[in-house]
Amino acid sequence: MNVSDALANIGRSFLDGQAMLRTLPDMLAYGVWNTLLLAVCATAVGVVLGLVLAVMGTSRHRLPRVLSRVYTDVFRGLPAILTILLIGTGLAPLFNLFSRGNPYPLGILALSLIASAYIGEIFRAGILAVDRGQLEASRALGMTHRDSMRLVVIPQGIRQVLPSLVNQFIAIVKDSSLVYFLGLITSQRELFRIGQDAAITNGNLSPLVLAGLFYLVITVPLTHLVNVIDRRMREGRPLTRRGARSGSVGPGPGPGPDGGRVSGDGGGSAGGASPVAASADPVLAAGPASSARASSSPVAVPAGAAPARSTLSEGAAL
Repeated sequence: MNVSDALANIGRSFLDGQAMLRTLPDMLAYGVWNTLLLAVCATAVGVVLGLVLAVMGTSRHRLPRVLSRVYTDVFRGLPAILTILLIGTGLAPLFNLFSRGNPYPLGILALSLIASAYIGEIFRAGILAVDRGQLEASRALGMTHRDSMRLVVIPQGIRQVLPSLVNQFIAIVKDSSLVYFLGLITSQRELFRIGQDAAITNGNLSPLVLAGLFYLVITVPLTHLVNVIDRRMREGRPLTRRGARSGSVGPGPGPGPDGGRVSGDGGGSAGGASPVAASADPVLAAGPASSARASSSPVAVPAGAAPARSTLSEGAAL
């Protein structure tokens, strides 16, 4: 067999347009939606469980930390297919009373347990990345430790790990192809199962290539979305810091000799003193007339200057 025959054979095996077109309606009708249903539901449950694991992992008590670590080690260490088979077949007699033989609840549960182990570590890393001064400042304001974590620390930690969460969702989309081991009827098949059935029926791998293209259509835009989110977050933090520093550079406004406000560059304004400037030196801020009145009034005299004036008064009296 020469090179041209080999290339033609590869083209017929992987790029048969007719085989792809015969499989396309089933993939559009329920393959894409079943794949997204499994991924979205598993991610939603995994986020909730992962957040609980993250809070347990950062707890001040030893028992929650140990339980969180054991759970994470077990479900991160087991192969995904093994977890799906153990839960899907082992718990099937119990869940069949509620699911009526539908393998989706068990498949979503298995994917959620796997995802929560990874998402919990993602959340824990985000929480630990928040500066400890945030927690201490909230406690200093009178907030309890629980409220400080719930309202201050955890929201900041979640914001920092958004790109990692999207990456985990992409991994769950690909792992959803393993649910077919639990046995799916025609309307429950996801992208991989439809492509595999068509490949076996036609003796051609083109339907599997089409299923792979659908996975790429789902995951590649999400990958670029992760890059956009990560870039905006990295660009947003330096801009915030520069904005905070720019407000503190240079001398602040102060009261001028005529009662106006002197700006940071030395220029005066006739608009009157600001409340902060007026409170800094009420005698100068109020003007000459008020200064004269203040000299005869003990209330307006600063505390440090009172002994000096009383001494002068005593000297005048003598």
